[in-house]
Amino acid sequence: MATIQLLSSFISPPIPSSPSSSANQLPPFFAFTYNYLCAVLLLLPPLAYLTYKDYHSFLSLGPGGTPYNFYGYCIITSLRLLALRNPRAPGPVPKGLEHNGYLPKSGIAKRDASRPIVTGIAPHRQMNQRPRREIFNLLSSTLQNLADNHPRRLRIAISCFEKHCPGLFSRKQVNKTCNGEIVHAHPSDGSMHMTLHPADAKIVIEAGWGERHPLARGGWCRRFVPVGFVMIYAPRTEEEVDLVLEIVKAGIGWVSGEALDESEAGLYPKEAETNDELNCDSGRCHPNANSTIKDCESDVVQNVANAVMGVA
Repeated sequence: MATIQLLSSFISPPIPSSPSSSANQLPPFFAFTYNYLCAVLLLLPPLAYLTYKDYHSFLSLGPGGTPYNFYGYCIITSLRLLALRNPRAPGPVPKGLEHNGYLPKSGIAKRDASRPIVTGIAPHRQMNQRPRREIFNLLSSTLQNLADNHPRRLRIAISCFEKHCPGLFSRKQVNKTCNGEIVHAHPSDGSMHMTLHPADAKIVIEAGWGERHPLARGGWCRRFVPVGFVMIYAPRTEEEVDLVLEIVKAGIGWVSGEALDESEAGLYPKEAETNDELNCDSGRCHPNANSTIKDCESDVVQNVANAVMGVA
C-alpha cells in the first residue's frame, strides 16, 4: 500500500501555490473600500434619477411654505422622517377639551365621495376632485365677506403659512397659530388649511372632509404647524361651500377663543388698515409703509430652516 502511494506521488505531484497570486491580493481594508466604492458607483445613477423625479414632483405642487427650489426640497425630504404615517386618523383630544368644540356635537354631514388623493408636506396639495373656478371664487368671496362683516375680529392678509395666497386672520389670538391665521385657501386645487379645536378636527376627519397635516403631531413639530392644523378638502358645489363655511366659523372660535356672533355682522364699519396688514398684489407679499419686513416673512420657513440646520 505504501509502495502504491509513493508511485502516485511521482506520477501526480501536488501543484505548489503561486507566490504571485498571494502577492496580488489586496489587504482586507483596501478590499472593503474597493467593494464599497463599486457599490456606490453602481447605485449613483438610479439614486440620481429617483432624486430628479422626486424633485420635479415637489416643484409640480407649486410654491408653498418652503423655498421653491432645491434647498426647499432638501428641507422637506428631511422632514419626511417626522411626517404622520396615517394623517386620516384623528388625533387624540386632550382631556378637558372633549366637549367644548365649536362644531355641533351631533357632527356635520358626511362628504358624499371618496377621499381625494393628497400629497406633499409643504406644499401640501389635493391632486384630484378639484372644484370649478367659479366655486373657488365663491369660496374666496365668502372668506372676504366674513372679514368685511366682522372687521373688529377678522382681517384678510397674505397667509403666514403659505406666503402665496390670502388667508383669514383673527385680530385676537387665544390659541396660538402663525400670526393668528385661521384659514387659507389654495388657488391651485381649491383645498384649505385650517387650525381647529382638537374635537372639531376629529369631527371633520371622521366625516371625510379633511385630514391632518403631516406635521400636525404636536410636540417638537409645533414649531412648524399647530397640532390642530388640518387640510379641508375642496368644496365642489355651493352647498359644500356653505358646509365648509361652518367649519371656518369653528376655526374662528378656536383661534380667537370666542364663537362668532352672527348678530354682529355688518354692525361696525370696516376699520382702517393697521400697520401689520399686508397687501396682496399679484400673489406677492408687500408690507404697508409703516410695517416691518418681519410681518411679511413666514415663521414656518424660518423654523424649518433653523430646525434642519440645528439637527445637521
